[in-house]
Amino acid sequence: MALSQDEMKQQVAEAALEYVESGMIVGIGTGSTANHFIDGLAKMKGKIDGTVASSEASAERLRGHGIEVMELNAVGNIPLYVDGADESNKYLHLIKGGGGALTREKIVAAAAEKFVCIADESKLVDMLGAFPLPIEVIPMARSYVARQLVKLGGEPVYREGFVTDNGNIILDIHNMEILNPVELEVTLNSIVGVVTNGLFAQRPADVLLLGTQDGVRSIT
Repeated sequence: MALSQDEMKQQVAEAALEYVESGMIVGIGTGSTANHFIDGLAKMKGKIDGTVASSEASAERLRGHGIEVMELNAVGNIPLYVDGADESNKYLHLIKGGGGALTREKIVAAAAEKFVCIADESKLVDMLGAFPLPIEVIPMARSYVARQLVKLGGEPVYREGFVTDNGNIILDIHNMEILNPVELEVTLNSIVGVVTNGLFAQRPADVLLLGTQDGVRSIT
């Protein structure tokens, strides 16, 4: 019987648990696939020293399982970060931020020695950009940033009624073919008023675990 998308997410979340070693502080991402990882981690919580969460939602879920959540400023570096993605290419450049936690996710990823990305096979694409690229923006800069994004060939759409954990807004860029993710990430971040964008290309994933009908495929 064919696996559902959720079963594939569960499969990769379990595979990611194999990267967890005794005494680690584990960085935890946000979203449905990361939630499966959190639930799996709960079964081995005695093995780890604690976690750093990339969102309030993940922190709450971790605490619900009795897992300690620490502040990044208190821990220094993180041996392992596990998170999902909205899209990935074969170079492990990612689009993240569909759930709106991109800035904290990017900070935790930057502090991590190893970033294991977990996703189902539908997330692997030849070219990034079919999934709208999220940009976190300081509220007063919204219309200015939107005009700059139009100049770059994108169609920015304000994410109505959404505020990030940092108190900012999100513009989602539609219909943008992302030919050079590393270059575009730098360009977008240089726009005044942009906090960060959802391209994880300068710091890509180290390992991509993909849930497929034939089991977990690992891309490095």
